[in-house]
Amino acid sequence: AVLAPEGALLTLRARYPGSDLAYTGVTLAAVTGGTVKLAPPGVLVEGATEVLLLTRVRRHTGELDTVVESRALRDLLDGAPYAAPYDDLLARHLTRHRTAYDRVTLDLAADPAERALPGSALLARPGGPALLERLFAAGRYHLLSASGLLPPRLTGLWTGDWDTAWSGAFTTNANLNLQTASAAAAALPEVTEAHAALVHRQLPDWRDNAREIFGARGVVAPSHTDGECGHTYHFSREYPLHLWTAGADWLLKPLVDHDETRGVHDPRTTAALAEVALFYEDFLHRADEHGHLVVVPSYSPENRPAGASWGALNAAMDLSAARHALLTAADRHPEHADRWRALADRLPAHRVNADGALAEWAWPGLADTYDHRHLSHLYGVWPLDEINPYDTPGLARAAHRALTLRGAENDSAHGHLHHALVAARLRDGAGVGHALGQVLGGDYFHASLMSAHYPRRDVYNADAAHAL
Repeated sequence: AVLAPEGALLTLRARYPGSDLAYTGVTLAAVTGGTVKLAPPGVLVEGATEVLLLTRVRRHTGELDTVVESRALRDLLDGAPYAAPYDDLLARHLTRHRTAYDRVTLDLAADPAERALPGSALLARPGGPALLERLFAAGRYHLLSASGLLPPRLTGLWTGDWDTAWSGAFTTNANLNLQTASAAAAALPEVTEAHAALVHRQLPDWRDNAREIFGARGVVAPSHTDGECGHTYHFSREYPLHLWTAGADWLLKPLVDHDETRGVHDPRTTAALAEVALFYEDFLHRADEHGHLVVVPSYSPENRPAGASWGALNAAMDLSAARHALLTAADRHPEHADRWRALADRLPAHRVNADGALAEWAWPGLADTYDHRHLSHLYGVWPLDEINPYDTPGLARAAHRALTLRGAENDSAHGHLHHALVAARLRDGAGVGHALGQVLGGDYFHASLMSAHYPRRDVYNADAAHAL
């Protein structure tokens, strides 16, 4: 820390052990009134009427020129001191942010008196529409704020902890997908652009995954990434995430939706879809006695058949993802359409189990494990529309039965909201209401209206705030 004309300048650097990789935070403390003195390792401000903290964090190798960073922060003050630097900075932010923020609003005809209450007061009234309106607006704000160079992490753009759960990274087998689910429908192309940046910068690593793990062309997405590397690293018996092949389809689905809302095909998405189809061409080469293709190995995140291992065959999610990926790629690439559609036609149908429910694994002898936070087997209902009450009423009834039988396991917020999205696709309003009620009444939200992963605000996590 050093004293500066504005007040003080503070820097904090962290370097990874055994590496030249580091990150440095530079904070300019602009102080109005009072006194500022050094109090190593920081500063002590006393008697001030206002303290404005401007912070930048840079990732780098070697040393960072903190003088350059401090000048950039000073430029933000536009020749301060002046009467209200915070108000001016806020006004500058609002000009850029409001355009995106005001594209969509939610009006549930809440009581104007309740709408005037602060968020912390509304949280004490979980049954009122004003809370839902506020959470919708706050969620859009958080989602926009956390989407820039990359989409939101498990913790959004923030951490909330010195030892962040799941490394505060990206989990792509439900969490990131749920957080960004509203982008197309709620007019947030900024979120999709951030999502696309994550996908396209990692495609070379996805090719490595396909080649090194499966000996195939094309791409396979990881189920967890730090945002920099797209290689698969989770090799374990209990969580064999290296066996999961549906990730590329799910991560490309928002980009396909974005193209459909614009009416224009992004050539990068079109090219990536072809690479997914190429993977399935090489991967789907085993067949059963009826000539149907067999997806093996197959993994349904993050569940396993009752009494069996996690690595299995013909997970419903894998069947839906393979079919969707091949047909979508065929639509974009007419020169390969016949071949890819023929491959999709050879995939087996979904299985309905003895309980009348859509089975999580379409293979005889693999029994369902119902009490689980994930709903991977209903991927064909949401985010896809392969299964719906209008075109496939029989499968829709089986999917609804599967949804009804599904437990909440550990009450993860993403599980409840995933349940709500699937119920909405199946036109089950009561199911949607019940799932939302579990989240609204479970004390998942902080006073900031950012959320937690578990009830009673346990484990800081952005899933509920962004997905709701």
